[in-house]
Amino acid sequence: GLELSINNQTADFSLCTKPLSTVSLSCLVQNSSWDEELLWYRGDGQVDLKDGNKVNVSNICISPVSEADNGVAFTCKLARDNSVQVSVILDVQFLPQLTGEESLQIEEGKDVTLTCNTKSNPHVQTAWYKNNEALTLQQDHYQLYETSEVLQLTIQKVQKSDNGTYTCYVESYLGNSTKDFHLTVEDEKIPFPTEAIIAAAVVVTLTVLFGIVARKDKIFKV
Repeated sequence: GLELSINNQTADFSLCTKPLSTVSLSCLVQNSSWDEELLWYRGDGQVDLKDGNKVNVSNICISPVSEADNGVAFTCKLARDNSVQVSVILDVQFLPQLTGEESLQIEEGKDVTLTCNTKSNPHVQTAWYKNNEALTLQQDHYQLYETSEVLQLTIQKVQKSDNGTYTCYVESYLGNSTKDFHLTVEDEKIPFPTEAIIAAAVVVTLTVLFGIVARKDKIFKV
């Protein structure tokens, strides 16, 4: 019976690709006795096709492929009967975009959080290093938070011994990537003793006031 194919595949399939590459898809009507109009969809949205690229054979090109195309279905359908269709799902494989480095200054005794973007396909293995050595995650000092897109390291109540370069490391079969955080722990700032200053100001004011009153009394007595 009548069926459609994409790149000679009549069943739904997955196509592995990478960002910045070009993917060409060709939809063909199989076993038809007359001309058939074709439609293309990206997800739920219909793709605009030029005249001459709709009947019996229809081609689309995705260029450049981006991370946003990962997991997206491109579907070719028969215009007169949308139940006749075939889809290809793009499997866009990429490493996280870890770039540059950060310098952080934090006051002693406060918490600091280092954040890495780990969005990738496939999911990466992750690790933290301090001064190029694997970081031992002491439970009462470090907190680790990880999702499919973010890796965070929180250092609680930082001390001078926490000074150094922390490296977020990610790895998959595609390769590896890193990001450095240069942490400087500054001396704890002594809180401004506002209450003591206010109290001192009140004492000074009262002293001056009593001095003026005493002086007036002396003047009137004379």
